[in-house]
Amino acid sequence: MENTTLRRRVLTTATATVAVGALALAGLNGVASADPSGTTAPAVSADSLSPGLLAALERDLGLDAEAAKSRLAGEYRAAAVAAGLEKSLGASYAGARVSGDEADLTVSTTDASEAALITKAGAKAEVVGHSLDRLEAVKDALDKAALGKAPKNVPVWYVDVEANRVVVNGATTSAAEAFVKAAGVSGKLVTVARSAEQPRALADIRGGDAYYMGGGGRCSVGFSVTRGGTQNGFVTAGHCGRTGTTTNGVNQQAQGTFQGSTFPGRDYAWVATNANWVPKPLVNGYGRGDVTVAGSTPSVVGASVCRSGSTTGWHCGTIQQLNTSVTYPEGTISGVTRTSVCAEPGDSGGAYISGSQAQGVTSGGSGNCRSGGTTYFQPLLPALQAYGLTLVTSGGGPTDPPPTTPPPTDPPGGGTWAVGTSYAVGATVTYGGATYRCLQAHTAQPGWTPAAVPALWQRL
Repeated sequence: MENTTLRRRVLTTATATVAVGALALAGLNGVASADPSGTTAPAVSADSLSPGLLAALERDLGLDAEAAKSRLAGEYRAAAVAAGLEKSLGASYAGARVSGDEADLTVSTTDASEAALITKAGAKAEVVGHSLDRLEAVKDALDKAALGKAPKNVPVWYVDVEANRVVVNGATTSAAEAFVKAAGVSGKLVTVARSAEQPRALADIRGGDAYYMGGGGRCSVGFSVTRGGTQNGFVTAGHCGRTGTTTNGVNQQAQGTFQGSTFPGRDYAWVATNANWVPKPLVNGYGRGDVTVAGSTPSVVGASVCRSGSTTGWHCGTIQQLNTSVTYPEGTISGVTRTSVCAEPGDSGGAYISGSQAQGVTSGGSGNCRSGGTTYFQPLLPALQAYGLTLVTSGGGPTDPPPTTPPPTDPPGGGTWAVGTSYAVGATVTYGGATYRCLQAHTAQPGWTPAAVPALWQRL
């Protein structure tokens, strides 16, 4: 996968306040990219699309099979083009989104002279007043303010690339305004809106299958992974269990143990399974045929996305905002993606997938699958990197593997980068005689040197 698709912006999240805690229940052809970086989107076969996924798109988005295939092809192409343009535009890049049945791509820039480049790449150019970097700096300030104390009655905040604003939703406008003021953020780039959302964590080796926690409760498998080439397991939501929690599988037989879990802050975990469980590059289609996982290319705002979970099965919708922060009763979760897909307790941890591309695992939301709702997913890449995991795909090889050889704590040749340091987006460090800019907020871990992890660092 191209490095730019791994950047924080493509893995963004919005923030929301949650009212109920972590809940547990007792024909696509190959499409050539117009990416100015010179890459080509890998071919996607119509045969790789599950009938169940197509049926869910028809039910939830009103698309027949041919329209669904056409839209997925357009969205896949758009993701590749948007990644290339983000790299080419640099500081003037202001976000990307798709719209319409053909997934027409719009790319925003603050520099009118870049419009020709965007148009040449096959996208519609839109000149706006604020770069994505500037808007995300505002959102980062809101996230920082929420770390010490989650804001009361402020369920969600995010960067709206279409409006070119940061949106803060509150149960009342006064609550949202108070949060913005407390964060020391200028209101010039912020839109405050009222919202009735009450998101909560949906706690309830094939993606979407049920599993049961040893202490009680049910959640859903995200995606099959391996670690170190020998240990099998799966990723899921962090709120489903803590390190050491044991699990039984969908057949109620002994399955594995949580090896790592992060919640709140982020919402990811991984379970190492015993030898009786074989990881498959599949997501449960719940009676409509399994969906094959071919890779993990992130989709853009406006793209269709489907979710598989053990309570409600398959449901689809669209990606509304990236890089969202959401506040549950347990605390604020940052870096999640906001969607129009419905979900219910027990669906937590389940797979989010666009076409054949893994996107992330279900975190939480509001509403239900009878009246509709909003759901958030934890993007996949941060979980893979945090725990040194490799996604199992139909090609049999790794996708976006994290570094496997930890370097010494002190960077060779000297430098300012150091293990254990928390880096914000835009921070610069030196390492091995070169200077790097941080692309995604993180705490440095052994092996995550700037030279080894282009998803996190850009060489200047």
